[in-house]
Amino acid sequence: MLLTKSRVKRDLVYAYQILSYLKLDDHTYTHLSVRSEDQKSFYIYPFGIRFDEVNENSLMRVSLDGNVIEGTEYQYNKTGYIIHGFVYQARKDIQAIFHLHTPSIVAVSSLKDGLLPISQWALHFYNKISYHNYNSLALSNTEGKRLIADLKENFVMLMRNHGSITCGRTIQEAMFYTYHLERACKTQCLTLAMNRELSIPSEEICSKAVKDLLSFESNLGERDWHAWVRLIKSKL
Repeated sequence: MLLTKSRVKRDLVYAYQILSYLKLDDHTYTHLSVRSEDQKSFYIYPFGIRFDEVNENSLMRVSLDGNVIEGTEYQYNKTGYIIHGFVYQARKDIQAIFHLHTPSIVAVSSLKDGLLPISQWALHFYNKISYHNYNSLALSNTEGKRLIADLKENFVMLMRNHGSITCGRTIQEAMFYTYHLERACKTQCLTLAMNRELSIPSEEICSKAVKDLLSFESNLGERDWHAWVRLIKSKL
């Protein structure tokens, strides 16, 4: 279903507000985007404002090759445009991209073993998560190509020593993956801190769980999204 410009921008504003409410932002350093209604560009916030400050009027429209089409930027954010632009160009199925660096996600991304299947939250990503080795800031086309090569056909990627990219065929799906990834990483950090033997489900159970979890409902993330939006509206 094609969405109007107003609906696309409104949903992106909600995404920024939801993640701000959940305290998953990193001051002005991370970014969320959604593909535009014509599929040829994307909306993103201007580098330099907080997630809680984002509104429809502040959003910028950026071409897939990083040129600002609409809106005013405070500072050109090449890293943001490289990450989002390259993924959108390579993956026509992706409609939204969230890039975060929460402490829990960064901590797990820095482990050689990465995300462990030790919680139901983590099992959403069993054999469905990519990893990208750290190579400083994403400032070049070469780095953009490395990102999409590592992402492959997945929707979630841990960027080693840096953070995460969570994508979705809808903005609701991107939010769903983001929420569960953060919960999985936070739980892993708490579990490893206990320094006790881990209980890890068998490969057979993990494979069954990821299939069950991702097919539990159609329109993945939509039910949760409406609940988040109701919460945000109640705070306005």
